[in-house]
Amino acid sequence: MGISRKATARWQGDLKSGSGSISTPDSGLMQDTRYGFNTRFGSDKGTNPEELIAAAHAGCFTMALANELAQAGHPADSVDTRAEVDLSTDGGPTLSAIRLVTRAKVPGIDEVKFREIADGAKENCPVSRALSAVPITLEAELQN
Repeated sequence: MGISRKATARWQGDLKSGSGSISTPDSGLMQDTRYGFNTRFGSDKGTNPEELIAAAHAGCFTMALANELAQAGHPADSVDTRAEVDLSTDGGPTLSAIRLVTRAKVPGIDEVKFREIADGAKENCPVSRALSAVPITLEAELQN
């Protein structure tokens, strides 16, 4: 059994002066959310593809880590993750790096076991696997 999710995007005009919108019709979370050249490369309000990838990766990794910790007999009290996605414009735009920074409160686990499980979650969450062409690093801190 598979799951399918969708989003839509609309763009009008050229790259620098045009504008677009992104929607997530099933969840309704985003409805015609603005994006454009200046939301991607400047400071205008709105979203951009790299931010959306970062949100997806942070969410996916956090769920994967919580699941793997629980399966190992160490359910987390909390897991908080930030994902940072870099877009390089050298030689043509490309995603050049992703950094995952996670902090977790996990009773009864040592640093070595926690790091082993966190590394496994980084390698095996579906978004990490989909983004495997991009170097992904993980900073994982156990807070107990």
